[in-house]
Amino acid sequence: MNLAYIPSPSHGVLYLGPIPLRGYAFCIIIGVFVAVWLGNKRWIARGGQSGTVADIAVWAVPFGLVGGRLYHVITDYELYFSEGRDWVDAFKVWEGGLGIWGAIALGALGAWIGARRRGVPMPAYADAVAPGIAFAQAIGRWGNWFNQELYGRETHLPWALHITSSEGGRVPGYYHPTFLYESLWCVGVGLLVIWADRRFKLGHGRAFALYVAAYCVGRGWIEYMRVDDAHHILGLRLNDWTALIVFLLAVAYMVLSAKKRPGREAVVEPGASGGSAEDASDAPAAGASGQSSAGASDAPATGVSDAPVAGEQARAEGEERTGDSQESPQDETESARKS
Repeated sequence: MNLAYIPSPSHGVLYLGPIPLRGYAFCIIIGVFVAVWLGNKRWIARGGQSGTVADIAVWAVPFGLVGGRLYHVITDYELYFSEGRDWVDAFKVWEGGLGIWGAIALGALGAWIGARRRGVPMPAYADAVAPGIAFAQAIGRWGNWFNQELYGRETHLPWALHITSSEGGRVPGYYHPTFLYESLWCVGVGLLVIWADRRFKLGHGRAFALYVAAYCVGRGWIEYMRVDDAHHILGLRLNDWTALIVFLLAVAYMVLSAKKRPGREAVVEPGASGGSAEDASDAPAAGASGQSSAGASDAPATGVSDAPVAGEQARAEGEERTGDSQESPQDETESARKS
């Protein structure tokens, strides 16, 4: 018996009256919100509009859930379609069973549809949401903890996971918490993508490719530790082969993309209010208006200040002339009297 271990929850669902709150679904929902929130911040920082990430996520998330479930059901079809199984269970997503490979693949299709409808480049959108997806996976993996599933080999380490349920072929005992390993790995992947994106200005889908490649590296050794039933090819689990193939594809994309389209997209969303292009276009107009207003202010100021002076000088000269003309008759009269 382990003196220190990670306990498993006795129940994977809580009830608020008649409403069930399933831990697995709750973790997925929180993960989606985190991914959209962070993706929105990164999208705005690249010059996009607020709300674009959420609008495209309306397409990406449902497609991703369907894709993740399809991958799980297809690769573990015996759990639902073999003798003694109920095929209706294939639709019970809340009981667990979402394959990340199918979720990313079909989710990308949904995002592509949403991006086309919004008029934004898909690679730029993928780069913006990449670290958020990693963090969403980190949160979602805790749903496996609620369901007491996807654990590793037996161990007596202080952080061993204590499995107490005997349903579904489980054997109570202490096992490697592979859900925790993958959760921590995904956090590291998200931080890596954020750092690399800032350091190297990744663009044209390379930040997303980095996320995929880094995740596959961790998924490979974590998958190797798992003891749940899985299909094997040449001694390796199916997901190990999938991780290896996807890793090679992601690295190849990064290399070819860097050669073909270096740098980052100049414009990620045409017409965005926060774009630098609009600021540049407004600057000359402001300068021209500033010059015209300055000229206009000079002209009236000169007119106003000069006109009264000129008027006063004219009146003074008029008075002098009037005085001269009034004095001349008097002088003549006085000279006439003297004479």
